[in-house]
This record gives sequence, C-alpha cells and structure tokens, in this order.
Amino acid sequence: MRISIVFVAATRRSLAEPFGGRLGTLDERDLDPDPNRQFALWLDEARATGLAYAEAMALATATRDGRPSARMVLLKGHDERGFVFFTNLESRKGSELGANPSAALLFHWQPLQRQVRIEGGVTVVGDAESLAYFRTRPPESRLAAWASPQSHPISGRDELERRYREVEARLGVESELLPPFWGGYRVHPETMEFWQHRDNRLHDRIRYIREGAAWRRERLAP
Repeated sequence: MRISIVFVAATRRSLAEPFGGRLGTLDERDLDPDPNRQFALWLDEARATGLAYAEAMALATATRDGRPSARMVLLKGHDERGFVFFTNLESRKGSELGANPSAALLFHWQPLQRQVRIEGGVTVVGDAESLAYFRTRPPESRLAAWASPQSHPISGRDELERRYREVEARLGVESELLPPFWGGYRVHPETMEFWQHRDNRLHDRIRYIREGAAWRRERLAP
C-alpha cells in the first residue's frame, strides 16, 4: 500500500513539472485574451503529457424539439473560424445538426485536471476541405466510410462485412473519392469555458463570451 501511494504522488508531480507547476490553479491574468489561442496552448500541453487522443471530444447535439444526444469524436482542425470534425452526414448527429445547427463540445484532459467546454452554431465544411482531409485517411478507413450506413439499423455484422467487400471490389483500396454523404462540420464558438480542478472542489472556471469580433471574460462559481 505504501508503494502505491508514493507512486501516485510522484506521477502527479512529474506531470506538473513541464507546465511550471501550474496544476491546480487558473488565474485570469495568465490567460490569453483570445480563447482560441488559449485553447491551442492547453491542447499542446495535453499532447505533451503523452495522453492518447488528446483531440478526443464529446459532441452534444439535439433534435429540433430539444432531445439531446452525445458521442465522442476527434477534433481534426482548429483555428479562429472554429472546431472541425468529420463524419457521415446522414448519421444521427448529421441529421440532428441539419435540423438544429447548434452543438456543444467538451474536452477532458485528466492528467492536467482540465476541461474545456465550447458552445456555438454549426456549419457544414466545404467539399474541398472535406476531400483534403478524406485523402489523409488510410485506404481501409476510406472504404469503411463508403460501406457503413452510420447510425442506421443493419441485419448483423455479416451485412457490414459484405458491404465493405462490395465497396472494395468496386472502388479499390486506393480510392480517394469523397462519398456524397460524408464530410465535415465546423462549430463556431460563442462561448468557451476553461476549467481547472482544485482539490478543495472550489474549481476555477473562466468563461469567454463572444461579443461581435471581441471576447468578454468572466469567472464562474464552481
């Protein structure tokens, strides 16, 4: 038991060292005025811990009448325009975004005891940008995108495997054609919240709110 306690303490200390021992605090004076630059900094720090899939984010969407659903997706692009992910446009999330083009994102980086919450409107990424990303995917992943009627019922695993073989025979493993039902979405942030854990549970929460071309910042109670 004593060995386990020492190991955990050493692990937490070593994670803090690359970031100047800043774990456990979040001061407005240390944050960039632009939340997009602040997010990029935190994402780089999350990657530096060796965390697998630091780009993983929970994506929440809702139907037109407000029934929510959530799933994990991967962030594939981020700049001042917003946060991009790619998917089957006819999937459940695609259908919900078509009816209600708003979404919420959540990043959780446990080694740094941090979260980032993002909310905003959503637009479809252009075909050129979607094709450029699609071509970076392994051939098997491109074929899977063609083969899977994502979110729709199928008779069993055999049907999915059969559809994959048919697509492979028709298109070939090197096909780079973009499926007409596949593409990207960009979430345009209207609010971005940065959350830092504190052991006494009085966590730090700083929210940025877009006001025209500028951002206003405020602290929230945990």
